[in-house]
Amino acid sequence: MHVPELVEYCQQFEAVAEQAKELTAGLTEAQFNWRPTSTSWSIEECLAHLVMVGNVEVKALERAIETAKSRGITGEPPFHYGMIDRYVVGLTVPPARHQFSAPRRFQPLHGQPITGVLPSFLHLQSQFIRLVERSEGLHLARVKVETPISRFVRMSLGMMFAQISAHELRHLEQARKVREKV
Repeated sequence: MHVPELVEYCQQFEAVAEQAKELTAGLTEAQFNWRPTSTSWSIEECLAHLVMVGNVEVKALERAIETAKSRGITGEPPFHYGMIDRYVVGLTVPPARHQFSAPRRFQPLHGQPITGVLPSFLHLQSQFIRLVERSEGLHLARVKVETPISRFVRMSLGMMFAQISAHELRHLEQARKVREKV
């Protein structure tokens, strides 16, 4: 890859996978599923939420990339992103300055085993890396991707990768705080 932005996204997804492994290393099932309070999420729920959202994002990214390739929406950096895309990413970047409630369809089940959640999360990171690699040559600002919130809300391809990474880092930070209390 020769687009620095795409190289950076791949590195971010690789780093997220490593952080998740480190975060869960040596945990028992009870520790993985432990909630600091009855209304806060466990480490398991943080990762399971990211898997739920990520699976929707993967499908949307695949559709957008295929459509862009078939329509020849190519381009070279530098890419210039819109104000709304940059604002959404800025809201998501950790540390969390604003709390958001996850939509009901993205609220994870409590009590899933580490052997199910962690491999799914790691596989998701490899899917994101594959999609970043497939984006090489596309115009990252002109290609639009449906967001998980609504198919009517779209973000540019480049900012979608940035938002996904920021969202994952945000929830890994949340899980890290839980780990410190376990």
